[in-house]
Amino acid sequence: MKFTIQVNEGPYQHQTADSAYQFTKAALEKGHEIFRVFFYHDGVNNATRLGLPPQDDRNITNLWAELAEKHELDLVVCVAAAQRRGLLDENEASRNGKDAHNIHPAFRISGLGQLIEGGIQADRLVVFGD
Repeated sequence: MKFTIQVNEGPYQHQTADSAYQFTKAALEKGHEIFRVFFYHDGVNNATRLGLPPQDDRNITNLWAELAEKHELDLVVCVAAAQRRGLLDENEASRNGKDAHNIHPAFRISGLGQLIEGGIQADRLVVFGD
């Protein structure tokens, strides 16, 4: 089965980001395909490269990045939701006259069309969070 995953909550407010990560990891281990993981609303906060959780806590951004590298996952961050929350990649920072960027390189910024495409291409769209 081919899944698209939508993550709507940040990494440390709720269990949502962990549940999405664990579901994605388990689906891949069972031989399913992940078409795309789309981070929306507060879920875009999973993509920051500047988060510093305590050493004895999990780093959800790094976990997503490692999973993406291992399985060639497409981790997409909604551009509008990211900009509202001050999350920018190099291109968006430059385009908007900002002097810094903070998106982890394993993630990419794009629009809602990527979510729509994911819903069309996948057998199932699984949404985590409100």
